[in-house]
Amino acid sequence: MLRVESLDVCYGDAQALDGVTLDVTQGDIVAIVGANGAGKTSLIRTIAGMHKPARGRILFRGTDIAGWPSHRVCDLGIGQVAEGRQIFPTLSVAENLAMGAVLSRARAGRAGNLERVYALFPILAERTRQAAGTLSGGEQQMLAIGRCLMGAPELVMFDEPSLGLAPAVVQALLRTIRDLNGNGLTCVLVEQNVAVSLRLARRAYVLENGRITLSGDGEALLADDRVRQAYLGL
Repeated sequence: MLRVESLDVCYGDAQALDGVTLDVTQGDIVAIVGANGAGKTSLIRTIAGMHKPARGRILFRGTDIAGWPSHRVCDLGIGQVAEGRQIFPTLSVAENLAMGAVLSRARAGRAGNLERVYALFPILAERTRQAAGTLSGGEQQMLAIGRCLMGAPELVMFDEPSLGLAPAVVQALLRTIRDLNGNGLTCVLVEQNVAVSLRLARRAYVLENGRITLSGDGEALLADDRVRQAYLGL
């Protein structure tokens, strides 16, 4: 469904990604793990069209979208739940969700998508007129996911969805990602909780200093001594 080939990304003289290659098969959860500054967010933003790569290809269903503007990438079916949620705090819950449905691919199914989002996150239905900035951190993350789903994506990239949230909320959100995947949504998961993300993932990649250093089945990487020592403290 998605293939990244030999991707280089630079910020001035600093190279954030160096020859990154990875595959995302339709229907999978693919985890990307690594330390802070490894290049995970740069990878997500480049796929999403927020950064232009210096070299390499990004193939979505066989079409090279490297360098496409982000609105075209979204309208193709790639959604992003950004790190830090990035909701519109002064807008209501309903208005935030409506912003997710402005894509041409999503307009016809807007009512049905809204119904599905409210079924997935009933608390949002209860607070539809409430300003998004007054929601709790967990509710804001639900809203960020819901807004993304309003765009009718086929693949969603989750960038640190558990950041700054209480453990119980984190578990609920990760269950939501698993359930969305179970209903056919392809997911790319960048998550600070390495153990949980590797258990969820069918395939995983370890990103270090802008390069892929390990890849394989999520559970296999979880058992790898290099991963356990570097990220799990074992």
